[in-house]
Amino acid sequence: MSEGAPAEPVDLFVIGGGINGCGIARDAAGRGLSVSLAEMGDLAQATSSSSTKLFHGGLRYLEFFEFRLVREALKEREVLLRNMPHISWPMRFVLPYHRDMRFEKATPTSKLLSIFMPWMRGRRPAWLIRFGLFLYDHLGGRKILPGTQTLTLKGREEGKVLQERFEHAYEYSDCWVDDARLVVLNARDAEARGARVMTRTKVLSAGVENGLWQVVTQNIETGETARHSARMLINAGGPWVGEIIRGTIRSNSSEGVRLVRGSHIVTPRLTKYEDKAYFFQGEDGRIIFAIPYERDFTLIGTTEEAHESPDVKPECTPEERDYLIDFANRYLREPINADNVVWTYSGVRPLYDDGASSATAATRDYTLKVDTSAGAPVLNIFGGKITTYRRLAEAALEKIAPHFHGLGRKWTENAPLPGGDFAHDGVTELRDGLVTDFPFLTEDHALRLVRAYGTEARGILGEAKALSDLGRPFGYTLWQAEVDWLMAHEYARSAADVLWRRSKLGLHLNDDEVQALDSYMKHHRRDASPAAAE
Repeated sequence: MSEGAPAEPVDLFVIGGGINGCGIARDAAGRGLSVSLAEMGDLAQATSSSSTKLFHGGLRYLEFFEFRLVREALKEREVLLRNMPHISWPMRFVLPYHRDMRFEKATPTSKLLSIFMPWMRGRRPAWLIRFGLFLYDHLGGRKILPGTQTLTLKGREEGKVLQERFEHAYEYSDCWVDDARLVVLNARDAEARGARVMTRTKVLSAGVENGLWQVVTQNIETGETARHSARMLINAGGPWVGEIIRGTIRSNSSEGVRLVRGSHIVTPRLTKYEDKAYFFQGEDGRIIFAIPYERDFTLIGTTEEAHESPDVKPECTPEERDYLIDFANRYLREPINADNVVWTYSGVRPLYDDGASSATAATRDYTLKVDTSAGAPVLNIFGGKITTYRRLAEAALEKIAPHFHGLGRKWTENAPLPGGDFAHDGVTELRDGLVTDFPFLTEDHALRLVRAYGTEARGILGEAKALSDLGRPFGYTLWQAEVDWLMAHEYARSAADVLWRRSKLGLHLNDDEVQALDSYMKHHRRDASPAAAE
């Protein structure tokens, strides 16, 4: 089908429906810019649904002297806790200490200590860890989260999961986040503020004519093509940012990304604490987390391996799986093995290529580059981390402000995401309210709904008086009313969208239930956008 003439030009055309693209689209729409966003798959289908699920400052980044990045991320933790208390919450991290802990040799801290304290032979001394945690507590102006404390593990529940050789630990604060839901909520809020969000829409080409970007897209489900016109292009392609620069836009920019694969394994629950995770330090200088996950499981990760191409689907290799198992077993009293792994996932981080000697040493900071060589501006987004996505969006708007006179002021710092308009410590009250008003719900079912939808959970339940009023059951606590809501309001079009990005209910459903859900969605999904469906 011919694409025809482009519609009226928009201010921004965003390529990429990950956290950076959706965050920028939301911020820009809220400042009065007209915005279109195209994502070639589902929202958060790649990197943004494959993180370690943490809003954190990045404790180990202090060893690389990334103080600006850590300070910004630490300040953001509490901003984000206030704006999305349904999908993000505080978590305490237990960091066991032993004398065999080592720095990675590439860190600036390790290099300095090797010069001034060579007798340490690369070890992480306890005093340095405690000093790092002191900085971690104070760099970001912490108000909500409790500070670090020292634990004697003997006789404590926190120590029972660990080998007896670990006698002491430090406990500090960071935050959990549902990464994929974060992306979807930003997209929803962007659309509510006037943006157009197009999923399953691939950008085929983009070129400049008469000072405007002319973008050709294709709906990957129908094959239909369309033309769009924009005053500025935002390249938020994540792992594909380099391919978009060289292939789609055909720019001569020399900027590039370093693709780093991070893999994770999921096992049955290892600890009794819902709000306590573990921070394990290896003898090779690496670190991994063991985090309570979806109530019944533990998430262990991550690895850091070079990844050749964004077009190669990242998968946790047997070697990475075994590495994580062996790493964790150096700490765990009851060892795990491959038979305990119920799921694995892997994502590709598009780090800015700063010439670092290793994937671990490459900067996690973001870099924003405006290129006007084509005759109209394009902003290329490199790197970044999920914790600082909102600040990245603000920085992006600052970068493009010279091209849009009269741009509105910053506004996202105090603006809750959909469903997040309640107190940061109000989850239990919301859950109890649902159980009272919908007594057919169990506490676990109600909590899951609150953790996913916040104050919008009541909109899904509607006037239901019994579970049967929610329609067809699909397994575990997933009912037709929720699936219909996700199709109408959250861009869900397949079982994978619902089970692995809008939720992690895929951990609980069997193959027959997944097939039944997918069949139902194919027959009942709407082709209209959420805005049109409301």
